[in-house]
Amino acid sequence: MRYKKGSAVNSKGVLKAFMKYLIIGLGNPGVEYELTRHNIGFLILDRLADQKKIKFEQGRYGFWTLLKHKGRSIYLLKPSTFINLSGRAVNYWMQYLKVAKPNMMVITDDLALPYGKLRMRQKGSAGGHNGLKNIEELIGGQDYPRLRFGVGDDYSQGRQIDYVLSPFNQKEMEALVLDMDCAIDAALTFCTQGIENTMNQFNG
Repeated sequence: MRYKKGSAVNSKGVLKAFMKYLIIGLGNPGVEYELTRHNIGFLILDRLADQKKIKFEQGRYGFWTLLKHKGRSIYLLKPSTFINLSGRAVNYWMQYLKVAKPNMMVITDDLALPYGKLRMRQKGSAGGHNGLKNIEELIGGQDYPRLRFGVGDDYSQGRQIDYVLSPFNQKEMEALVLDMDCAIDAALTFCTQGIENTMNQFNG
């Protein structure tokens, strides 16, 4: 494709946009929620930031930081809107950074998966997750990548909310660091190798 000199869109601009990614970890702000199952998205991004020695700073609708990795500019975002209103932050930062849906990924907890199991998808339903439902409503559709981290379903009928807002148990905590590192590898692979290769490597 050829571009006119001086045009608003040129090959360099297209390449720069292609190399830009936005990874959103879902969770609730506040110390009382830090180690709860619903906050696995926050926990994964916090660990990634610690590993790369980068710091989050407060911005509109969330805390963000920039990671440079293998020629990619990867923006990490932890919404401050509470999980059920995550779409506000996602929609704002997608527009602000000019990141298209294929280069955006949401990391979230999933009750339908056994603890620690990962599942990446290019699109799909919210599956009863109010945070994903709000994102769908505000960005217009279900066609965006997401990485689901299994938190299990060890709760009695009617106690789902209590379960996701409770801390990981001792057995889960012992495995949490390695499981989060696997999720981090999946997120970075998504940015460098694309979603198809990442799903083949990490799903299941």
